[in-house]
Amino acid sequence: MKAETQIQISPEIEYIDFDSDPKAGRYVFTYTITIVNQGPVGARLLSRHWIITDANGKVEEVRGEGVIGETPYLKPGETYAYTSAAMIATPAGMMEGEYQMITDEGILFEAEIPPFMLTTSGKSLH
Repeated sequence: MKAETQIQISPEIEYIDFDSDPKAGRYVFTYTITIVNQGPVGARLLSRHWIITDANGKVEEVRGEGVIGETPYLKPGETYAYTSAAMIATPAGMMEGEYQMITDEGILFEAEIPPFMLTTSGKSLH
């Protein structure tokens, strides 16, 4: 089994009404990402790549080191979760991407972040 298939990534999304301003085309969402290392070796998250698409088809790509200022290390069986935010110009959109990770054996791999919807209904759809 490949290393990337042993990392499970689950998103949970919430629309933040009080930070949003629909008249100005500003819709704010928080997302909590839970990462589980289901593999037999430890792995460190090195960087992230997000593709954020609004309902008008406008695409924004975000790349950076780690997540929320951290490069978490997950031992086999460990879970790491963090919360961040995204802002788009429409009441619905989509996010997807990948984390670049490295195993204890020095193998670099990308763990896919499954596509998930950003929606003002407040429901987590993915």
